[in-house]
Amino acid sequence: MRNCTPAALDLHPRATPGSQVTQNEKGVWTLSIPAGPAGRYRWAQLDDYLHRARSAFAWRPPLTLELRARVSAPDLPGTWGFGFWNDPFNASFGLGGTARRLPALPNAAWYFHASPPNYLALRDDHPAAGFLAALFSAANIPPLAFLPALPLLPLLTWKPAARLLRRAARRLIHEDAAALDVDPAAWHTYCLELRPGHAAFAIDGDLCFESAVSPRPPLGLVIWIDNQYAAFHPDGRLRTGTLAASADAWLEITGIHITAD
Repeated sequence: MRNCTPAALDLHPRATPGSQVTQNEKGVWTLSIPAGPAGRYRWAQLDDYLHRARSAFAWRPPLTLELRARVSAPDLPGTWGFGFWNDPFNASFGLGGTARRLPALPNAAWYFHASPPNYLALRDDHPAAGFLAALFSAANIPPLAFLPALPLLPLLTWKPAARLLRRAARRLIHEDAAALDVDPAAWHTYCLELRPGHAAFAIDGDLCFESAVSPRPPLGLVIWIDNQYAAFHPDGRLRTGTLAASADAWLEITGIHITAD
């Protein structure tokens, strides 16, 4: 571990109706979503970028995130995880005190769980679902530069064109990922270290994955659980939606520390 200074965190809880983000007297955060049918989005999140423009997100390598976490079951339907990203798919226009942001290419480094039918990889030789250490790195291209490509979006519904666009996306978005052999329903200490051109993931002090792919800053801290799925298969099938859950689901987090040079 490098000699670093702990950074103060400005965390904002957010949740859809019926979901919750709470903290107990011992400092343990619980993000919970209720059981329910498919067709209704259920989501709980803790982040530090609610009121920030993407250019003002707080985190730049070199930095290290450490925390302890567990979930209610290892096979929860939907996605959950924690780490850093640039909130690329959110479009907000300053309503409710949020910052104005347009969609962007993804930059992320996180521990990420995605249940079937999720398929979240552009490369066919990378794991696309399960419990992963995952990285995405893309150029910070101004959102308005994508306007000429908007007429191509309907082609995503045509499999041959979608396959070509998926391959083209690999030129813009570099990724790396590894499947993790650990029971996420038990308490573990997770560590994520980012440096320019290098990322390292460790669980309970043991290195489990490292890569030369590192996301481009600035980045925001995100911790979440939801019931959604997204799948962009190698054959060109593109699917998104929400999943049913027979029981309430939760993610518990404690001991969040970010250290930076």
